[in-house]
Amino acid sequence: MVNLSAFIRYHALREPSRLALVYGAERVTYGAFDDRIGRVAGWLAAQGIGPGDVVAAVMKNSAAFLEAAFAASHVGAVFLPINYRLARDEIAYILGNAEAKLLLADEEFRATVEGLTRVEYLNDAAQRDSRALAGHDRPIPACEVQSPSDLFRLMYTSGTTDRPKGVMHSYENFYWKCMDHVMALGLSADDRLLVVGPLYHVGAFDLPGVAVLWVGGALCLHRDFDAARVLASVQDEQLTCAWLAPVMLGQLLVHEGRGRYDLSSLRWTIGGGERTPEGRIRAFTGLFPKARYIDGYGLTESCSGDTLMVAGREIEKIGSTGRALAHVEVEIRDEAGQRLKAGQAGEICLRGPKVTKGYWKDPEKTRASFFGDWFRTGDVGYLDKDGFLFLTDRKKDMIISGGENIASSEVERVIYQMPEVQDVAVIGLPDERWGERPVAIVVPKPGATLDFAALETHCRAHLAGFKVPAALHLRATLPRNPSGKILKRVLRTEFEKLG
Repeated sequence: MVNLSAFIRYHALREPSRLALVYGAERVTYGAFDDRIGRVAGWLAAQGIGPGDVVAAVMKNSAAFLEAAFAASHVGAVFLPINYRLARDEIAYILGNAEAKLLLADEEFRATVEGLTRVEYLNDAAQRDSRALAGHDRPIPACEVQSPSDLFRLMYTSGTTDRPKGVMHSYENFYWKCMDHVMALGLSADDRLLVVGPLYHVGAFDLPGVAVLWVGGALCLHRDFDAARVLASVQDEQLTCAWLAPVMLGQLLVHEGRGRYDLSSLRWTIGGGERTPEGRIRAFTGLFPKARYIDGYGLTESCSGDTLMVAGREIEKIGSTGRALAHVEVEIRDEAGQRLKAGQAGEICLRGPKVTKGYWKDPEKTRASFFGDWFRTGDVGYLDKDGFLFLTDRKKDMIISGGENIASSEVERVIYQMPEVQDVAVIGLPDERWGERPVAIVVPKPGATLDFAALETHCRAHLAGFKVPAALHLRATLPRNPSGKILKRVLRTEFEKLG
């Protein structure tokens, strides 16, 4: 049996009273989790859901989210988590493209999804305990038809340049991912993971996410991110590990009450979403005295977590996202697909059993995304002589000014060195003379002031002249997706309209 409910049943039979989930005041043991999964699976079967059917979810983090995901697997269905921040027409496209047979939605999203397909709504009670949705349906045996190559999930990418693509995740993709993360992170039944990123994203569900349940540990679910509640949970629940987007970690590091909490239980945190500023990594140990910060790299197409920083190499290799895990190969290739040498920047390509076979109903984009059996990530970076990966940019975020390539992340790294800067994004805007010109959009730290003259002076001291931003714009916040990545396409559109 390869369905997700199999390992929950295993732990439920061995230690039914062992804690599996914490969600607010709800504390769910493995025995109760197994019962909930079976009952929701029985309810799904009564709705006509069976092997191969797509069950979608527009839900915030809750106990019911995971219970629904595992129950879908229990009956052989394909789970489709959808970003609840999307607009109605975007959700409609995904539901139609995936041919979803049923949508589970939190009650608060009724106005967004009403009428798009067949919908079942979850109120507060059902979010805490999915049996409120399933009613008195009895648990049913798990479907026996799944094989490692069967789909267990569809996840649609953010669609930065086009309609979102449905990434196909098989059971073997997911289980090889779990094996790599158990090895690399030393996961055990004693681990308690903070899950505060949205579960519809690989950062929360997969990095390492459900792998903690695989080994018998516990997940502490937060519906939304709140810095004070995160710090309190680490203390009160004795959490040992977390995945945090850089913007989340940044808020924890400046929270005014951070010194009041005992955070000594935490042993590591994985960064995600984008390359974390070096100063933020160094500040991490000041807040979490017994933990290490693990920078990493991964993407939806690989179930996340392809490289992780090696313990003890953090300072020596600062700025790197670590080395490839046991069952992942990383190569750097040029536009023709030829392998590049250590130190040469090019497109990051991945190969291994955790990498998707392609995109749902889109063979053309699938073919374009591979060099043979190597997946093309669209990210630019290089491997050093020791095999450590360094990101330099997204291909689409490369600024070309006067024929020169400018990696926006390089300019951002320099600007982050300024003590006045809380957050920054550098984008390329059209320029009649140069083709594009780099522009900096900065969020100053509270109480700090920053003007273009100071920014220009600082950048010219650290960068070639053509890389220095041509303009500075101050903002209160930067737009980000749920994984923490800055949405530069949103900024480009906004500033191009302004001329």
